[in-house]
Amino acid sequence: MTAICMVVQAFYDTDVRVRRKAEALVGAGYSVDVLALRGSDGRKQYVLNGVNVRTLGLGKQRGSLVRYLFEYAAFFAWALVTIPALMRRRRYAVIDVNTLPDFLIFAAIGGRFLGARLVLDMHEITPEFYMSKYGVAEDSWVARLLRFQERISFNFADRVLTINKPIEDLFVARGLPRAKSTIVMNAADESRFASATAPATTPADASTFAMIYHGTLTRIYGLDLAIEAFGLVHDQMPGAELWILGSGTESAPLAAQAQRLGLSNTVKLIGQVPPAEIPGWLRRATVGILPIRQDVFLDLAFPNKLPEFIVSGKPVIVSRLKAISSYFSDDALAYAVPNSAEELGKTMLRVYREPALRDALVRQARLEYSAIRWDIMKRRYLLLIEELVGPVTEQARSVPSRV
Repeated sequence: MTAICMVVQAFYDTDVRVRRKAEALVGAGYSVDVLALRGSDGRKQYVLNGVNVRTLGLGKQRGSLVRYLFEYAAFFAWALVTIPALMRRRRYAVIDVNTLPDFLIFAAIGGRFLGARLVLDMHEITPEFYMSKYGVAEDSWVARLLRFQERISFNFADRVLTINKPIEDLFVARGLPRAKSTIVMNAADESRFASATAPATTPADASTFAMIYHGTLTRIYGLDLAIEAFGLVHDQMPGAELWILGSGTESAPLAAQAQRLGLSNTVKLIGQVPPAEIPGWLRRATVGILPIRQDVFLDLAFPNKLPEFIVSGKPVIVSRLKAISSYFSDDALAYAVPNSAEELGKTMLRVYREPALRDALVRQARLEYSAIRWDIMKRRYLLLIEELVGPVTEQARSVPSRV
């Protein structure tokens, strides 16, 4: 059986993109090992849906740049040693390395020496990430250094994955050969949502107009803007609620904000919900909401949550960002002006007042999403792997190389 190794400096169980790829490989007959961070359960090794997971007990306590660098260095060193050690008996055909950081691809150098082909999945755009998070200037030496390490990283890989066309175009402008790149977008596994049932308990009955967000609670996702916007229009939206599922650094500030605005009864901070329960929560909600802030990094974001809303049959209120609007028209998503609570509130009110609009948005979003659904992305990824390790199936040949 052909063996594949995947490397990701994240918690494997909750990294939706890496899990989808790994489980797709297992379903296609590959043996898959994953090197990842150790979760709160403390398991060093385990098997999840046929995927063998090995972990490093490093934690993920990021905040300062120094802490980022320490974690990157520690995980890099562990992967650098572990990959050739495992290859003594596993002989990986492909090593799929997932960013951040970009230079993690060099941890697979021992695997390349022993015959493995290298795939670099560039989840993020590193220079823009640091420009957004730390206020690094575009023309600073730090940004130039990050663009340099980005370029040498994708040059070192045999193939590069990107998550959408605008990001691929940016990488190509910075030196990535387009022929070396494959777009595998963040798409939802529809089978996971088709069989979903409603959770045992929700904050309100099924007749409630519920706007829902699920994911990490950090400032970049604009949930404070959503609460502020809801505060501006909630008196014109009888029976409406805002459900926020997840945990993160903004949990306490968001709760305090809701209380300050007198919204404690209508803004429901649910907390962390097991991934298996998310489809049921989405089914009970009325509208998905993604009030993502706009900046040089986030303008190119294409969050996993967007396709999850679409396959769940929910209209979506979303910030008008470059990457998202390049795939979906105004007839498919309820766009709001980014970074503006006032404009977001107007969009909430319009979607609330027009049931026919909600139905039309759902239909058009499903139509436009059909070209980038997970079934297509999965076959595209498997085609890439087959090109690297063996014959290509007729089914895979029929999949276009990029969208």
